[in-house]
Amino acid sequence: MSTFSRRKFLTTAGLSTVSAIALNACGGGGETPKADSTATTKASPSASATTTPKVSAADTPETTKAKLGFIALTDASPLIIAKEKGLFEKYGMKDVEVLKQASWGTTRDNIVLGSDAGGIDGAHILTPMPYLISEGKVTNGNKVPMYILARLNTNGQAISIANEFKDLKIALKSDSLKESFAKIKSGGKEVKCAVTFPGGTHDLWMRYWLAANGVDPNNDVNTIVVPPPQMVANMKAGNMQAFCVGEPWNARLIAQNSGYSALITGELWKDHPEKAFSLRADWVDKNPKAAKALLMAVLEAQMWCEKPENKEEMCKIVGADKWFKVPAIEILGRQQGKVDYGDGRTIDNPDLAMKFWKDNASYPYKSHDLWFITEDMRWGYFDADTDAKKLVDKVNREDLWKEAAKAIGQEAAIPKSTSRGIETFFDGVKFDPENPSEYLKNLKIKKA
Repeated sequence: MSTFSRRKFLTTAGLSTVSAIALNACGGGGETPKADSTATTKASPSASATTTPKVSAADTPETTKAKLGFIALTDASPLIIAKEKGLFEKYGMKDVEVLKQASWGTTRDNIVLGSDAGGIDGAHILTPMPYLISEGKVTNGNKVPMYILARLNTNGQAISIANEFKDLKIALKSDSLKESFAKIKSGGKEVKCAVTFPGGTHDLWMRYWLAANGVDPNNDVNTIVVPPPQMVANMKAGNMQAFCVGEPWNARLIAQNSGYSALITGELWKDHPEKAFSLRADWVDKNPKAAKALLMAVLEAQMWCEKPENKEEMCKIVGADKWFKVPAIEILGRQQGKVDYGDGRTIDNPDLAMKFWKDNASYPYKSHDLWFITEDMRWGYFDADTDAKKLVDKVNREDLWKEAAKAIGQEAAIPKSTSRGIETFFDGVKFDPENPSEYLKNLKIKKA
């Protein structure tokens, strides 16, 4: 059974080692809420761009300090590049620290603490998390208001499965998936599908894929929580049948011949929203000019990361030991849209690759946040009567994105609408942000 009790929910979201699976099963302890500062907090001189401050006296930030968390995932690149290229300093934020977090549970805990108490002010984060934290759903009822300032990327995740399923050719649409998992379960073994945080993006991609293939994620499998950097080790150890995570961990799994990718998430929902740049609401309200400066730096970094001619350098920077500790070659391929699934299939399609700026990837569409909340209602992470639109209006600060875009000369990049319109998934299901209740009502497999 994969439905989390409140106690188990809070505990498992913070696990960070190979033993996470065993602890998850018995409700073991979480992490100590303390910022992990293993990553550099100084910009690399060799990598820095011009750092001549571009800040008028009227826009001088209230503080030059901010502590931002990140997980070792390629979609954290804009924060890392903003640091390494001196972009935070360029906009007056010369004392920004970009701090590695062990897991999404650690990120949550450190956001709740805040930098004044040894935590962080904001982070590269799974888009649903600021909503779950704001409403106290993953913090023992402690509501810590958050703002989403930008989307960091679209696409770029994958669902990978164990080598034992290669002969069955399980992929995006698989008639054999339900039967295969049922056979394992009838033999007395648990079917374990790993995600990175309950109610987070990877959890929702996994659940959507399973349900679309007739597998009930609440009853037919056991959904477990494993931090992104621990996915490959757990798959190699035989601790799960499938996992959903961002890159570079799917590519790394294949490089080590320890599994294969059934699908990349751009196939599940093309140009789907993924991570967000989010800050504590009280920090933004206290430091609005500093928040704008951080956002300007992040947007500029996203534009830099998007350029094809910068991909190789980006992968070398983020792959360094102080950031991901992953060979750049294992990051680069999927960044370019060159995917080796590990089962004989390959594609070369840049349009399905991770996007940082192209096709409005950075804009925090409220329609996308509405889908995330609706899906979290589907699986019981939010109450069925949640006023999703009201919650989105409270957390999503697209107004700040627009201000920052104008300030860096990107007014033309501002979409005409806060909605991207009707979205279509791989199984033909459509989500109309004008009528999310109809979408939810028509889903066959759900908890709500």
